[in-house]
Amino acid sequence: MRDPAPIKILDGGLGTTLETNHGVKFSEATPLWSSHLLLTDQRTLLECQSSFATAGADIITTATYQVSIDGFRNTKTENWPDAVSFPNICHFLEDAVFIAATAARESGAEVALSLGPYGATMIPSTEYNGEYDVDPSLAMVDKLFAWHNERLGLYEKSPGLLSNVSYIAFETIPRFDEILAIRRLLDTRALAVPVWISVLFPGDDDKMPDGTSVEDAVAGMISSEFGRSAPQFVGINCTRVSKLGGLVRKFTKAVEGLVAVGAVSHWPGLVLYPDGTREGERYNTKTKEWEISGEGSGQEREEMSWEHQLAKVVKETRTSGHWSSILVGGCCRTTPENISRLREAVVVEE
Repeated sequence: MRDPAPIKILDGGLGTTLETNHGVKFSEATPLWSSHLLLTDQRTLLECQSSFATAGADIITTATYQVSIDGFRNTKTENWPDAVSFPNICHFLEDAVFIAATAARESGAEVALSLGPYGATMIPSTEYNGEYDVDPSLAMVDKLFAWHNERLGLYEKSPGLLSNVSYIAFETIPRFDEILAIRRLLDTRALAVPVWISVLFPGDDDKMPDGTSVEDAVAGMISSEFGRSAPQFVGINCTRVSKLGGLVRKFTKAVEGLVAVGAVSHWPGLVLYPDGTREGERYNTKTKEWEISGEGSGQEREEMSWEHQLAKVVKETRTSGHWSSILVGGCCRTTPENISRLREAVVVEE
């Protein structure tokens, strides 16, 4: 009988924890979001990331989710009243990895390089709806490949930077064509560390923001039809925890189907980090507030805590399918306290 998949605990929502626990305020004037603290307040950033390590996270993600050249160009601070130059961008990215590694070192945790989608760098952000600006002279997959390739190149210009991370995370991907762009990127880059691609299902159906089904999303991420190189992990983030059980069952069935036809040679790992929101609560990209939409109320009310709902999914997933490993944590609005309780719940459930 196959041994249960090993589990590692991810950290939680960095930007929202900076807001709720550290009094940091973000707006359109801070397009780098949590990365803004690389320019203004690295001490608070380290304190926040250390709190996740202390809470029991095995993997700390870097404060680089919304990093882009345009984001730095549009950021102005007291110390940087003019656009941040290209060489200095690389220095700040080195700082991001160093700060996450310093926080992780306190508890022996690993570091994941966080790379958000193209839509996370737009104003307002569009990773929740997948509505990207379109250059009619360039196919969208080509455009997204070029953008991701240029951003990853920022990290490769810093000697040794990528050697200090244990994972590279392409997170909150809302569109099928962006999945394909990342697959092309993996085919062109010899990345020495495991990679994950995680997608989101923010609506009340089981579709990505652009309407992509679970089955097509999983195939896009790992099927040999779409590239020679595939990520070592696939997963779900930025999604309500109450949806997770059904989605994971569909993920498992989709991988089983791909393995059966030879489109995938071995099972990947699974990454799960849902939002820590209440039912029916959505992020309004226009008001920059979390609001109750009314959707999901009634029959979808939580019957147990966030961490126990998530631990239940993990327990069920370990006994179905053949996932090589499971990484589990939290996305928006999950705090170190949530991660601490999740770790305890997962241990109890084991």
